[in-house]
Amino acid sequence: MTSLPSDSQTAPATDHAPRNGGAGRRYQIKTYGCQMNVHDSERLAGVLEASGYRSALEDEEPDLIVFNTCAVRENADNKLYGNLSHLAPVKRANPDLQIAVGGCLAQKDRSTIVDKAPYVDVVFGTHNVGSLPTLLDRARHNQEAQVEILEALEEFPSALPAKRDAAYAGWVSISVGCNNTCTFCIVPALRGREKDRRPGDVLAEVQALVADGALEVTLLGQNVNSYGVSFGERTAFSQLLKSCGQIDGLERVRFTSPHPRDFTDDVIEAMATTANVCHQLHMPLQSGSARVLRAMRRSYRPDRYLSIVRKVREAMPDAALTTDIIVGFPGETEEDFQQTLDVVEQSQFATAFTFQYSPRPGTPAATMDDQLPKEVVQERYERLVKLQNQISWDLGKNLIGTETEVLVADGEGRKDKATDRMSGRGRDGRLVHFTPIGPRVDGAVRPGDVITTRITQAAPHHLVADGDVLTHRRTRGGDAHEARHNAPVEKGVFLAMPTVRRAT
Repeated sequence: MTSLPSDSQTAPATDHAPRNGGAGRRYQIKTYGCQMNVHDSERLAGVLEASGYRSALEDEEPDLIVFNTCAVRENADNKLYGNLSHLAPVKRANPDLQIAVGGCLAQKDRSTIVDKAPYVDVVFGTHNVGSLPTLLDRARHNQEAQVEILEALEEFPSALPAKRDAAYAGWVSISVGCNNTCTFCIVPALRGREKDRRPGDVLAEVQALVADGALEVTLLGQNVNSYGVSFGERTAFSQLLKSCGQIDGLERVRFTSPHPRDFTDDVIEAMATTANVCHQLHMPLQSGSARVLRAMRRSYRPDRYLSIVRKVREAMPDAALTTDIIVGFPGETEEDFQQTLDVVEQSQFATAFTFQYSPRPGTPAATMDDQLPKEVVQERYERLVKLQNQISWDLGKNLIGTETEVLVADGEGRKDKATDRMSGRGRDGRLVHFTPIGPRVDGAVRPGDVITTRITQAAPHHLVADGDVLTHRRTRGGDAHEARHNAPVEKGVFLAMPTVRRAT
């Protein structure tokens, strides 16, 4: 068993067998950050419910609030401590309320969280999600905060029970951790080195999801292209994609995120020839400058990146590419930035997730010279966003008049109630808002159902289809969503501020 760091206040609490220490207690989980954190929150909900907790209903106050945190962006600390401060008077008024903080920021800050917010009951790291119920029991029994931060993964998170966020789609983790050493990224220090699941375990989880009604799965890893390195199989990821293609009832397979360094032709071939693998690729660019990529310790160059783009487009002309880009990395010149704009132009991304560089303590980039002034970074960021928005809009306008298949989703369209529309994703990952009307509609259109429609409008970040639905297929996913929807409304895993009343 891995020893705990010196600031840990408890012995390891890795037992997650069913217990009743939380019997009847109601929880909410607040999630920050990436898809990995969303998936971890599903695991947290699962281990809590296996221990007798239940998700708080809409009209109930929770007995437990869990913050599953992110440490990637500069304002992550401020966001967490700001939200915790709002709960201080609530905790004073209700001492039985428990507050737990987990995830990447907990792994980084450790007992500092309790120093800053002494009313927090439990702090746990990225490697011991399954410990939460035991730590909560100890905190109640001992009437003092419990801090447990393991330095290495002892059990793959997918061995834990999960309460899935959606019935018709699910995340499946194929690996955790990362072996890369990007100078701007703190994730490897917080999630550890890459550890892969065996293919049979991954496929068994996918099959279980499909049996429960899922039509779509997204395979998750910090670097999915290096999947298999721990068991010595170079083509493991492409083989995994092809194996997913053999699962009856699985209609869509996505994955995130690949690293350009490890992107091989066999993966492109698997994407192009496996019928249920979506022609969508999210591949982080970060910068279009070879000099900046070298400083970032990203082990590829723009020509390598563009060669992958060309091969993907040759094999799948309909593929939609998305990316991540950082603006204002230390030492970035106007020439470096222009090279990024040039690669963006050539790549024709459907969407780009753009970020202004912010130094993260503990990363090499945070101590580099030539940190750029905020106004320079802001001006470049606005130019990049303007260019990418125009590219996205132009690509969207090219789709007007075409038919698209949409897996109807729940909660994708924030204005759906006002517009009488529903929303979902095309096979290419684009967000489509559509009107659920027409003679081909078979009863109510439900999240999890599949429709086809014709695009009538385009915007930089979505498409609109305001004509009649062309086809409507009621699915197992729709049945599963409807069964869940008919149950009392819960607020167990969510992405907004916890809905608890402040003491007055």
